[in-house]
Amino acid sequence: MKAYLFSLAFLFLSLAQGLNTKGQGTTVKVFHVYSPQSPFRPSKPISWEESVLQMLAEDQARLQFLSSLVAKRSWVPLASGRQILQSPNYIVKAKVGTPAQTLLLAVDTSNDAAWIPCNGCVGCSSTVFNSVKSTTFKTLGCGAPQCKQVPNPTCGGSTCTWNTTYGSSTILSNLTQDTIALSTDPVPNYAFGCIQKATGSSVPPQGLLGLGRGPLSFLSQTENLYQSTFSYCLPSFKTLNFSGTLRLGPAGQPLRIKTTPLLKNPRRSSLYYVNLIGIRVGRKIVDIPASALAFNPTTGAGTIFDSGTVFTRLVAPAYTAVRDEFRRRVGNAPVSSLGGFDTCYSGPIVAPTVTFMFSGMNVTLPPDNLLIRSTAGSTTCLAMAGAPDNVNSVLNVIASMQQQNHRILFDVPKSRLGVAREQCS
Repeated sequence: MKAYLFSLAFLFLSLAQGLNTKGQGTTVKVFHVYSPQSPFRPSKPISWEESVLQMLAEDQARLQFLSSLVAKRSWVPLASGRQILQSPNYIVKAKVGTPAQTLLLAVDTSNDAAWIPCNGCVGCSSTVFNSVKSTTFKTLGCGAPQCKQVPNPTCGGSTCTWNTTYGSSTILSNLTQDTIALSTDPVPNYAFGCIQKATGSSVPPQGLLGLGRGPLSFLSQTENLYQSTFSYCLPSFKTLNFSGTLRLGPAGQPLRIKTTPLLKNPRRSSLYYVNLIGIRVGRKIVDIPASALAFNPTTGAGTIFDSGTVFTRLVAPAYTAVRDEFRRRVGNAPVSSLGGFDTCYSGPIVAPTVTFMFSGMNVTLPPDNLLIRSTAGSTTCLAMAGAPDNVNSVLNVIASMQQQNHRILFDVPKSRLGVAREQCS
């Protein structure tokens, strides 16, 4: 039970049906995977340090994946599924097929095409979508326009197949269609990959739903329904309450919200780039070379918001400047390391704020978004790190921990990203 008391349990699970209230949209609930109601509680407790190291390892695979990519209102349940998926994605409950089969899909803002493990899959988990039982399921041939939109399509037979990588995993899928619903709005003929073979440990076991900006993403395939607009509030990892929500469509989004322009990168069209112009630690704007923050479509350099990375990663010059000023303002307390974190303290500290300065808006992080610490208070770390040397070190990633308890708005038609404080824990 000791491991259950640590505040680093980034694990939430949605097990509630949407509650439909006419004129109010759909509200759904989330609870912590460690709670007594959860069937996914870890059978073998792990230490706080082990949890941190596992998440750092998962972030490493996530960053390699990111580097390789160089209407109506509906409220959907949202939860962190690290323990369930062995990846740091958040989860939504989706109903797929006719009659509907319920799956917990990882939500990924940096991926487009959805893929779901199907019956007969080699290397998939025990929970799969049984396409034989769905009367609305169909495969897509090589002549389908969607076949030109998937990565690495092959047409050896009558079915369009495609290969992709995700973290450290490889996935082979058939291109298929079926009805999908995240809340009360069914989406017929939704194109997705029906996984036939998977290798590696990074594949979300019940599938993935892409919320990127490409043609096969959920935004593009539901453009008439949700007008390519969504927002989410990621609950804190410390809460046991039902709280996280994904809102689909422009209705019901915050009217008062700070925004910054979305930037377009044709080479990495899925990613949500923004213009990070500076970082403030306490009251001081730290000295960061302009090249470390500059947006460059050719090299992929710049800053993105990503739901699948746990801890914010900054390119070396930016992270070093933030870390050094953070340490200076904390004072003379001894500094230690934990895995990829190099700014940890063995006792309580008074931490300065960190403010991300974007074009048109500033986002100041409170301590809960800035520090990871054991419940007992014996270890506290700055929850950021430098970009690993073996991945594309030009990309700054604003990650899920730094987004928690904020409403993050992705408004593609107006080409803007918004951030507002919202207590959803």
